[in-house]
Amino acid sequence: MKHNWKVTVLLLTLFLIAQYVGMYINAYYFETSLPYGITKATFHAQYSYIELFIYLLFGFGLGLLLAKFSLGKLWKIWFFIAVVIGLVIGFSAFIPAGIAFILAVLGAFFKIVKPNIYVHNFTELFLYGGIMALFSSSLTLFSVSILLILISFYDMWAVWKSKSMIFLAKFQTKLKVFGGFLIPYKKKQAILGGGDVAFTLLFNSVTYFTYGWKALILPLIVGLSLFFLFYLGKKNKFYPAMPFLTTGCFIGLGIVKFLL
Repeated sequence: MKHNWKVTVLLLTLFLIAQYVGMYINAYYFETSLPYGITKATFHAQYSYIELFIYLLFGFGLGLLLAKFSLGKLWKIWFFIAVVIGLVIGFSAFIPAGIAFILAVLGAFFKIVKPNIYVHNFTELFLYGGIMALFSSSLTLFSVSILLILISFYDMWAVWKSKSMIFLAKFQTKLKVFGGFLIPYKKKQAILGGGDVAFTLLFNSVTYFTYGWKALILPLIVGLSLFFLFYLGKKNKFYPAMPFLTTGCFIGLGIVKFLL
């Protein structure tokens, strides 16, 4: 088992909360404009997965360059801006935009400038819902399904073949600026990458747009697939989570369709 039971249950709980909070945020903004004039991404509905995947590769490549040349300050600036935008959108689904902005800046500060593990994990619960709200309304169930398949293959290559994902994760951990849930225990760190939370949330949100309340079962199915990864995984080894999570997404989609 990759982590002890206490840490595993905590990671799974945080994952599930982030999924349901994020699905609410995305549903809130489905036909509503984003705060502060932030513009949603617009793609061709059926081929949006190609454009979005290219953007993801570009962002990952840029992150690798910053890590390779040890440009930690630039990484922190880039990350700070992204966190503020994501949190402003996420918080504004629950509270007035003015208060949301103040909390977003404070959250980014205690996440990046003066890292606090409790603030870090709390803000993660809202961050990915806010970021994915930029994209979810432009995707169809077909396009987000293809996107998850592409990301899963890329995740396997980046972890098992090129090791670039591991390199980037270690760079972020060294900077104490990490995208994802982070739980320190026994001089170790249990990590669940932000991309693993965000992309499954994107799929779950688009499924909710398509099938309504029946899609609320999806996070539980995906969470179960994440549990199997933790249960089967070995300590001190890196695994690509997306193939497991994508499998859970597709199994969950099959169950949702069966419930119709």
